[in-house]
Amino acid sequence: MTHDILKKIKVLFIAGFGPIVTNQKENEQLFKNILGLPLETIEGYDGYLHVEKIQGVKCFALWPLDKAAMSCFGTAVWPKSLPVPQAWLEMDVADISSATLILEQSGYQLLTRLQEEPWGKIVTRFLSPDGILMAISHTPFLRDVAEK
Repeated sequence: MTHDILKKIKVLFIAGFGPIVTNQKENEQLFKNILGLPLETIEGYDGYLHVEKIQGVKCFALWPLDKAAMSCFGTAVWPKSLPVPQAWLEMDVADISSATLILEQSGYQLLTRLQEEPWGKIVTRFLSPDGILMAISHTPFLRDVAEK
């Protein structure tokens, strides 16, 4: 992998970051009750607590491991053949199709490829060399906020 290839991906902003959690109650206690983050649930996505009102990141969320596995593999169990991620990091990019192709050509194993989420986001997921669940995305509703 060369740095010249990666320069072709234009990251617009950090779309989201957060821990991937296996103990929902303890993490909710820390992040919501002790740190006071105004975390909310998404209807129909039990256990995923998020907030889009913290400066410095578009979305911070506690993403349960079983939900991350479901999003990537269609099953609630993370594959034993892959490292279990401790965090997720998502970056919105200028051209999701081109960025996905660059990642493929750079040798990254894609866990999802241009997957459209029910809320309109298009996302490609992969693991970083250190096991962070990474994503590049095109998130229309976050771009609308950024343009205001």
